Amino acid sequence: MKKSTQILGQPIISISEGAEIGKVKSFVINPDKGSVDFLTIEHEDWQVSVKAIPFKKVVGIGEYAVTVESDRAVIDLNEIPIADQLVNKKIRIVGAKVMTRKGELVGEVKEFYADENTGKILGVVLQTGELETILSADFVMTYGRDIVVVKEEAPGHFLDDPEKLLTKEVEEELEQPGEEGMEALRAKQVELLKGKKAVKDIYAGNGEQVIAAGTVLSEEDIKRAQEAGPGVFVELSMHVDE
Repeated sequence: MKKSTQILGQPIISISEGAEIGKVKSFVINPDKGSVDFLTIEHEDWQVSVKAIPFKKVVGIGEYAVTVESDRAVIDLNEIPIADQLVNKKIRIVGAKVMTRKGELVGEVKEFYADENTGKILGVVLQTGELETILSADFVMTYGRDIVVVKEEAPGHFLDDPEKLLTKEVEEELEQPGEEGMEALRAKQVELLKGKKAVKDIYAGNGEQVIAAGTVLSEEDIKRAQEAGPGVFVELSMHVDE
C-alpha cells in the first residue's frame, strides 16, 4: 500500500536498460473501477503527446523509484481510446470535496492510498476542519471530477491508522450515524468553510439570497446555509475561495 504522494514525482526506471525514462507526473483514474489505471510520465523530450505506463506494467514502487521491465511499457495515451477517455474525464481525487449522497460536506481529499500491485484505491485522507482522518474506499460511491460522493454512514467510520484499510472490518460494521454523529459532521463542515470567501451569490430554492458574493463566511453564515438544505450547502461549498 502506497500514498499517492509517495508515487508522484518518483523516477521511473527501466530494469533492462538500467536507465531513467522519466518521472511520474500524474495519475489517470478509472472512476468505475476505483483504481489508478495509468501513470503519466514527465519527460523533457515528450511535449506534444501524453506518455504513460499502464499500472499493470509496473514491477515495483520503492522508496526512491518506480520500476518497469523496459521502456516498451511506455504508451501514447492518445492512441488508446479507452485510456484517452479516462484522461478526458479528468478525475483528480486529490483536492476534491467529499460529500455524502444526501449533500452533507464531509471534507476535502488531501491524498489517497493505493494497492501498489493492482492500483486499486484503498482509501482517502480527508481534511475535516483542522483534523486529518482516513476513510476506506468501501464507503465511496462516486469518484467525480470535483466531488467524491460517499455513503451516508461514512462520517461514523473514519480511521486513525491506514493499516486498517487492509482489513475487512470496515465492511462489516456499517451503521447509520445517529443524531450525535450528524451534529459532529455539521461542526466539521463549519470548521472546513469558516473564514473562506463566497465567490458568488447563493440562493435558496424559493429565490431568497442566503449568502452574498464576497462574504467571508462566519459560523452563522455556514449554519444558515446548512439549514437552507443540502442543495444550498453544496452550492456554497463549491463556490468558495481561501
